[in-house]
Amino acid sequence: MGALCIAAATLSAAVGPAYGFEIFGMKFFEDETEESVIADPQPYTVTFSSSETGAVETAARNASSLIADESEPASGAAGLIAKARGDYRRIVAALYNEGHYGAAVSIRIGGVEAANLAPDVNLPDPVDVTIAVSAGPLFTFNNVAIVNQAPLTSDPGDEVELPVMRGYGAGQIARSSVIIAAEQLAVQAWQQQGYAKAEVVNREVIADHARQTVDVTITVNPGRLAAFGDITVTGADRMNPEFVRQQTGLAVGQEYDPDDIERAQKRLDRLEVFRAARFQAAQDIGADGLLPYQLIVEELPGRRFGAGASFSTVDGLGLEGYHLWRNLFGQAERLRLDARVASIAWPVDTAQFDYFFGGTFTKPGFLTPDTDLVAAISAERTIYPTYTETSAIGRVGLTHYLSDQLTLEGGASYKRARFDDVFGTRDFSTLGVYAGATFDGRDSTVDPTEGIYASGMAEPYYDFSFGKMGLRLTAEARTYFGFSQDDQFVLAGRIKAGALLGPGLNEIPPDKLFFAGGGGSVRGYGYKSIGVDNGNGQVTGGRYLLEGSLEARAKVTESIGVVGFIDGGYVAADKFPGLEDLRLGAGIGARYYTGLGPLRLDLAIPLNKRAGDPDYAIYAGIGQAF
Repeated sequence: MGALCIAAATLSAAVGPAYGFEIFGMKFFEDETEESVIADPQPYTVTFSSSETGAVETAARNASSLIADESEPASGAAGLIAKARGDYRRIVAALYNEGHYGAAVSIRIGGVEAANLAPDVNLPDPVDVTIAVSAGPLFTFNNVAIVNQAPLTSDPGDEVELPVMRGYGAGQIARSSVIIAAEQLAVQAWQQQGYAKAEVVNREVIADHARQTVDVTITVNPGRLAAFGDITVTGADRMNPEFVRQQTGLAVGQEYDPDDIERAQKRLDRLEVFRAARFQAAQDIGADGLLPYQLIVEELPGRRFGAGASFSTVDGLGLEGYHLWRNLFGQAERLRLDARVASIAWPVDTAQFDYFFGGTFTKPGFLTPDTDLVAAISAERTIYPTYTETSAIGRVGLTHYLSDQLTLEGGASYKRARFDDVFGTRDFSTLGVYAGATFDGRDSTVDPTEGIYASGMAEPYYDFSFGKMGLRLTAEARTYFGFSQDDQFVLAGRIKAGALLGPGLNEIPPDKLFFAGGGGSVRGYGYKSIGVDNGNGQVTGGRYLLEGSLEARAKVTESIGVVGFIDGGYVAADKFPGLEDLRLGAGIGARYYTGLGPLRLDLAIPLNKRAGDPDYAIYAGIGQAF
């Protein structure tokens, strides 16, 4: 027996005028526009030579548009000559960035230097183009200085890396990019200390060809100390401009700090109501020391809907849809309704269907600009391999964004549920609270190559049906290590643990107990199929959970990758289990990388399966498994 699991693919659309839609970068039903046509195509072939190899040669090659566009003809002789003349500047600039200030670049078209050709010259079809680069000697910095450099600060939040740490020092390779980086750092150092209009007013670069050295003097004008002035919101239609101002978290008279602007931008992005939101500072700081800002916004449509489907050889067909209302009352409030029908199989038996319907209301900017109020209510009937649940739940809580990486959440919930499992039919009525934290230091949420992810949750509850209290604890950590150029190889690891303190298993709601198995757990086993054997061959949930995964990911090409993985999981009733209770799954996978993230296809087999476990399982989805 095998299992095929395919994640739901969702199409969504805004309600309003539309001329097409896009899926995975492919556009459908869009008005066609006439492409530009080259009236007088001039094909050519390029021969490239360089006095240097390695990074210098690569930089020169990459700078050439003649090489980059060789497969496409130029727009006549004039277009080819213009491209060549542009290459002189581009290649020389690239060599400056490698520290070569005495370079010589020759570009010949049909044997004649491109700089000497007239635009109306007649050229062969195709024409030979030769690019010869003589990099010349390597230059190093001699005397480097920054006039009006910002003083050192004792505030860690205002610290800026010193230019010398980027190579702006005597004896270092005189890369032009290092000079530019030094200028940027010099300006940022003043801006971090409140000087919003700091700027570089002069750059003096002197190359001594005899000594093969470069002297650089950068002069900075810090300007005046500034504080934030009034923020004028333009472009708001349904949004309340005062709420938008409040959501930035910027107060009039607050000392200018570019980090505050960045945080304000992220707060606005989290509202999910703007297609674009951009801060534009006034030209000058006012006589009162205040710097006014204009906040230019463009709103998204007020409504959005979506639909999706999933299929599994084990679970059958699933259909789902949602409707989202944005900005209900002018302060970015969101209401989303979700509905799902699943486990549709042949022959059709509605008694075996899974049903779900729910709504979630989100009020951003509750109490603080970084706090959201979230309220949700839902009802479902779901048939799991180990139990059947019919329930309704209500939840209200707060989500607080403490920083870019750390999020806190907490709230309360009430649930009425009926469960059918190995203990029979039982009704539960539970009131609980929850508190958790998530740290996400990954470089990507769909295809991470480095960083750490960690989360933890505590959920104490009281069950009115049995008059018992319980405490559910979960923690998870993930880490990623990229190797080779552009992280072509990645090792990823995940570990998850859970514990439940409370009454006996027969007095705990099954949804509070721990199960393992499935695409986000131990691949190769059915969803929530790994639990505790009650001695009669029946599976229940357990008090303790321990899971782990290891993946080795490799990119074969820019868009194709392969994966090898092994997953393991324990579930125990009253104590952490022994090795004999470990369930292991292993497999291989393929990845197709898109702009939305990698498309995932994994094949897994259970290594120590028991009766009822599948022989294999196939999983598909968007994004890496973890």
